[in-house]
Amino acid sequence: MAASIAAVLITEILLRPPVAGLFTSPLPGIGITRIAQIVLLLVIVVHFEKSSRAIWLAPERLAAGIKTGLIWSALFGAAAFVLILLLHAAGINVLRMLHTPLPSSQLLVVIYLAVGGIIGPVAEEIFFRGILYGYFRRWGVYPAVLLSTALFVLPHLNGSLFPLTQLVGGIVFALAYEKEKNLMAPITIHCLGNLAIFSLGLLA
Repeated sequence: MAASIAAVLITEILLRPPVAGLFTSPLPGIGITRIAQIVLLLVIVVHFEKSSRAIWLAPERLAAGIKTGLIWSALFGAAAFVLILLLHAAGINVLRMLHTPLPSSQLLVVIYLAVGGIIGPVAEEIFFRGILYGYFRRWGVYPAVLLSTALFVLPHLNGSLFPLTQLVGGIVFALAYEKEKNLMAPITIHCLGNLAIFSLGLLA
């Protein structure tokens, strides 16, 4: 686990700032950094554990993980839709709460969706579920869910706004990972969830 944490910190501190300086927007730099983290984390897992199966990422089970991830996403989406209707009936504008400022140009919007909706979730799931959850699981499922979710929420803290969506998402991702024993399940849920939130942001 130490090597994985070091890889994430090194890429964030040493790679991201100079790469971000090459572009007018920080988005490409974030995307390149996340791709580097995906590659490094997988190399570390394979080097130390001899196989990506150690983080429940087996090549022959990728399609099955995507399928179960779609089912989880549909159930989670239905529950979220009911909650949105209830909050709307109570006079709470959920779309405004979920509003995400988007870049001005169409190209940057596409990059934003790619980084925030696909590349970022893949990197985060490998690290927070595949590595951190897997490490904490030696103390039981509940400690693993709580600790991995708490560490997932921490980087998303932004001023006085509590990252409720990340808290709920972190719990769902961890439970899906534990239940399905397949990292592609939480990756799929995370990707679709982010893309759905960004789409709601467009509507707002």
